[in-house]
Amino acid sequence: MEILDIYPMKKFINAPSEYVVEMLAGIYAAHPRQLKYVADDVHCLVNAVPAVPAGKVGLVTGGGSGHLPLFLGYVGEGMLDGCAVGDVFQSPSADQILNVTKAVDQGSGVLYLYGNYSGDILNFDLAAELAGFDGINTATVVGADDVGSATADRRSKRRGVAGIFFIYKIAGAAAAAGLGLEEVARLAARAGDATKTIGVALSPCIIPEVGTPAFTVAEDEMELGMGIHGEPGISTGKRESADRIIDRILPLLLDELTFSQNDQAAILLNGLGATPKDELYILYNRIHQVLAERRIAVFHVYCGEFATAMEMTGFSLSVCKLDAELKGYLAQPVNTPFFIQPRLDN
Repeated sequence: MEILDIYPMKKFINAPSEYVVEMLAGIYAAHPRQLKYVADDVHCLVNAVPAVPAGKVGLVTGGGSGHLPLFLGYVGEGMLDGCAVGDVFQSPSADQILNVTKAVDQGSGVLYLYGNYSGDILNFDLAAELAGFDGINTATVVGADDVGSATADRRSKRRGVAGIFFIYKIAGAAAAAGLGLEEVARLAARAGDATKTIGVALSPCIIPEVGTPAFTVAEDEMELGMGIHGEPGISTGKRESADRIIDRILPLLLDELTFSQNDQAAILLNGLGATPKDELYILYNRIHQVLAERRIAVFHVYCGEFATAMEMTGFSLSVCKLDAELKGYLAQPVNTPFFIQPRLDN
């Protein structure tokens, strides 16, 4: 009997137990000039291109698989230097994080950037302690942008979701400019504080080794505020039109971001794995209208898949409030296998 007979899910896979290893093998085979692994462990992914400038601050992330291009997809020129890759929806180990840390350290310290999940926090903290024994100075900025997971007065409990993209982007540009560890960490933290996200899901996803949906959403319902692993959101209710959904969720983000006259917004409209770009742009049409009504100028729009949840049908919306400092770093060019950005005009 074939594996696919035992796991009757609609996925192009071989053995579910080999899902992550085979995915990583494919990535290394496809991008050998840009990515490699260290410590004889495919889960320890680093940039194969020498960091510029020499001696720059290292940037390391990590998290569970199932979210491509998050987390490893942002390793490359102008963004991250390495990523510890966990199994599907599982944290990487402290040893894997430490191996990546050692590989990217150039003597100026290493900044850890990851989402606010207990397993990641535990393992990154342990890796930082072990790195210290090896003389590597580390700092940490944790993404906690999901307004659907906790109220503003409990921000430390919020999940880190797609908005971590802005932390990566701004920290990456700051490190590439030759700034020190303290300054890169300050800018990364500023980007995190300036970013708010909320998600909406219409369907569940299936973890390969489980073989059944991780949760259920009725055909005529939607989950408002759901997390990228299927964590509960704000509410479950009847499915609504695209415009109505935006009218409900965008104010939740803007109400926490006070825009002044000189501020601008960067928008990240992110598909969760099974949402066509056509539909994302229908959603953005209403986002554009609401922002114009509020007289909020948009500096740049990112629309596509930036942090998925396997094959979940849904999207997340992130708003990052930009002042001149943050906008200058966001505008810098990037070249990774999964994300390319030319220099943006200011």
